[in-house]
Amino acid sequence: MSGEPTNSATEHREQAVEGERGALLTVLVMVLLGLAGIFAVS
Repeated sequence: MSGEPTNSATEHREQAVEGERGALLTVLVMVLLGLAGIFAVS
């Protein structure tokens, strides 16, 4: 059971999904902060 290629592949895939999710969250936060700044200035 030790050393199954599918296990490492799924782990890599999960890490990639977490990275993409973090990037999307960062972009969303930046957009929300930008909108809040525009409304605060106007």
